[in-house]
Amino acid sequence: MKNNKSTYIFIFFLILVLSFQYSCSVKKYVPDGEFIYDGAEVEIEQKEGESDKDMEEVVSEALSRNVNTKFFGMYPGLYFHYKSQREKPGFINKFFNKQIGEEPLYFSDVEVESAEKIINNRLENNGFFNGRIQSEILADSTKRNVEVNYKINLPEPYRMASFKLEKTETDTLKFYNDLAEALQGSEIKADMQFDLDFFKSERERIDKYLKRRGYYNFNSDFLIFETDTNQYDQKKYDLYLRLKNEVPQRAFSPYVIDEVNIYPNRGLEDDKSGRDTTNFEGMNFIQDPMFFKPKRLKPYVLIESGDFYDSQKSRFTSRRLASMQTYKFVNIEYSETDTVADKNGHRHLKTDIYLSPLNKRALLLELQAVTKSNNFAGPNLSLTYSNRNLFKGGELLSISANAGYEQQFFGQTGDRGLSSIQLGLKTSITFPRLIFPVDLNESFKYAIPKTKVSLGIDFLRRSQLYTLNSVSTSFGYIWEGNSYVTHQLRPINVEYVNLSNTSSEFEQILDENPFLRRSFEQQFIAGLVYSFTYNEIKDQQTSEGIYFSSNYDMAGNGLDLFSNSNSNEPKRFLGLEYAHYVKADIDFRYHLKLDDKEQKLIGRIFAGVGQPLGDTESLPFVKQYFAGGPYSVRAFRIRSLGPGTYSPEDGSNSFFDQAGDMRLEANIEYRFPIFSFLKGAVFADAGNVWLMNENSALPGGKFSSDFMNELGIGPGLGLRIDIQGFVIRFDLAAPLKRPAQKWDFEVNNTILNFAIGYPF
Repeated sequence: MKNNKSTYIFIFFLILVLSFQYSCSVKKYVPDGEFIYDGAEVEIEQKEGESDKDMEEVVSEALSRNVNTKFFGMYPGLYFHYKSQREKPGFINKFFNKQIGEEPLYFSDVEVESAEKIINNRLENNGFFNGRIQSEILADSTKRNVEVNYKINLPEPYRMASFKLEKTETDTLKFYNDLAEALQGSEIKADMQFDLDFFKSERERIDKYLKRRGYYNFNSDFLIFETDTNQYDQKKYDLYLRLKNEVPQRAFSPYVIDEVNIYPNRGLEDDKSGRDTTNFEGMNFIQDPMFFKPKRLKPYVLIESGDFYDSQKSRFTSRRLASMQTYKFVNIEYSETDTVADKNGHRHLKTDIYLSPLNKRALLLELQAVTKSNNFAGPNLSLTYSNRNLFKGGELLSISANAGYEQQFFGQTGDRGLSSIQLGLKTSITFPRLIFPVDLNESFKYAIPKTKVSLGIDFLRRSQLYTLNSVSTSFGYIWEGNSYVTHQLRPINVEYVNLSNTSSEFEQILDENPFLRRSFEQQFIAGLVYSFTYNEIKDQQTSEGIYFSSNYDMAGNGLDLFSNSNSNEPKRFLGLEYAHYVKADIDFRYHLKLDDKEQKLIGRIFAGVGQPLGDTESLPFVKQYFAGGPYSVRAFRIRSLGPGTYSPEDGSNSFFDQAGDMRLEANIEYRFPIFSFLKGAVFADAGNVWLMNENSALPGGKFSSDFMNELGIGPGLGLRIDIQGFVIRFDLAAPLKRPAQKWDFEVNNTILNFAIGYPF
């Protein structure tokens, strides 16, 4: 019955897509004499090597701004617009029109001559003057649409013969020298093609360079690039850079910071007066009573009295202060303290830094209904207490307690009725500085590292099976290399796991699989963990680019120095058998935006491997990999893939067996908007886990050269409810290929995954 329900759901998805495509035809709504404008095609004719730019892409982008939105050959926006114009449009048509409807763009509204002018403008901006443009109108009376084909014959582009920086009468010698120095890092070079966009960006680059050297009142609009072609018969030009006329004199003066005033506890309407001022290392800390210790706040401020104004130091200071998670607003204001330059040609600034703190204490209570792919469901209650600025140094204390109960309602006959109780208490303190024997905080300019200390206790009681108690603690650092790169290093990472109250049923499982028993007997895990993350995907809907993360986990090496030396017994530390292994994995993702309507194509590759070392035969159970489920291969239930070609006997509880030392996975997903907060997806997943060593209890589980044939593969469809970043996800998938089996699309075995958040 369950498989039949899944089949009906899958068929419903398919019928919905096909019927939508059929019903969204709009040609019957197009008025007589009108044609839907279907966009432009651009064809470039040019000699090989004439251009340094892809002009076809440049021109096409300029012409694609006013086009009717198309989706799989349909016009859903136009369709619901037309339907809503009827006398009785109905609730559904009115609703969809409000969400995705758009006014039709007819060919009669398109001015081909204006489009040719736009094309010519783009050509001239890139050095192609006097190009020939021909337009051809292609009308389809059957589909009632029109496309315009533009054929462009590109002439030879203009290229630079020489470049000169011109000095004006108002330039001071120092400013002229600094401007000349800024040009040393320029990409302006002989024979470069004329490029108006490059000249604009070059002005911005020079402006940033000068602002880093004190020129507080300078502006990129004060600069102008000029070209001269009169001296050449061929397509050459001389390039000149100079200042515009009537630039204010203060723009040529570098500014020096006279004083730095910091208000660590500044309300939006606070009065500056009536507060104590503490001078610490040249900075004035104005607060009463003391909210933040000057010694702890000072390293975050890169602006110092006596230095020249530096726009980059200002940005870095603002970001560093905000990264502490103590302040809601960070506002840096500069004010001039004089009206004329001093004898050195310098002018002077005062810096006021206003910091508005977040609420010091916060209490968060969450009640969740948890549903898992292994058919466990139940409530979960969590309570989190936060204290910001605990010791008046930006420290963040977090204490969280959680309690959950889960019951298995479906599944194999022998498994139904299983339940679990989970209790946990975790606390952590994050110090917004590097706690190290040597003070290295000032060595980090982009962001100061954070030091995090954590301690956690967990209790898990799974009925009819076992009780698992664990205590974990860690000490480590978190720091940002730049806006994309984050490092995490935990040189101390300790976990103690104690398995108790095992039932006879579970003991039988362990007896049948000695490797599994060994993985639970490793009670003590102590080692080092490092992770590196490069992330260009700041927003799942609008961002595109690369996400890459790598993790390295090593345990047991240091404990070998203190363990027993009897090779006939497992090595122990403080009487506890400890884990000895090395483990590493990578996760690579690429998000490609297909248009401005939230259509994206996402690819992902995951690879991970763990190697037991020394006398250790297997990884600890909590460190093993598994495949299947809503964040993995969605056509298979959680932990139901592998290892390798291993397949548990019908009626057996394979939850513990189907894990491995190695995991490979690949995913591809196409995401598209349906309306407003409802999104859709089409995806395909492939992956599996394997063992590094032979295990007689899990035949076929070892990794081999035939691993490609042992992948589990499955496609599917998805619906996502995305409300301001909170995502409820439904993914329907079916196996297309099981490990080491023939290709067979098992529509009768579809699986509906329910999850929170996007899978990757």
